[in-house]
Amino acid sequence: MAKWIDVSTSKHQLKLFDRHKLLKTYPIAVGKILTPTPTGTYTIINKDPHPGGPFGVLWMGLSRPHYGIHGTNNPSSIGKNVSHGCIRMFNHDVLELSSLVPIGTQVFIHK
Repeated sequence: MAKWIDVSTSKHQLKLFDRHKLLKTYPIAVGKILTPTPTGTYTIINKDPHPGGPFGVLWMGLSRPHYGIHGTNNPSSIGKNVSHGCIRMFNHDVLELSSLVPIGTQVFIHK
């Protein structure tokens, strides 16, 4: 798979790569101290365009159950450690990212 995602929880950044070329960098929110975003290598396993509630306009589920990359109904949270472990993005950013990556895309999460 050519495209992959790199998530830095300490920098609050999600980077989209195509092989070795950086395509885009997005600001994100990550898990708080008591519910940190899990580090490791995961895969996008599904997409839900209308999750509702705090998940904004789109949910992309990861291969780690109950975790995903999603939009938010609280855009002021981006750039902070506030989630229950998920990766939050601005709604327009998660829509763009979802259009660029297929199900099966690898996601590398690190500090």
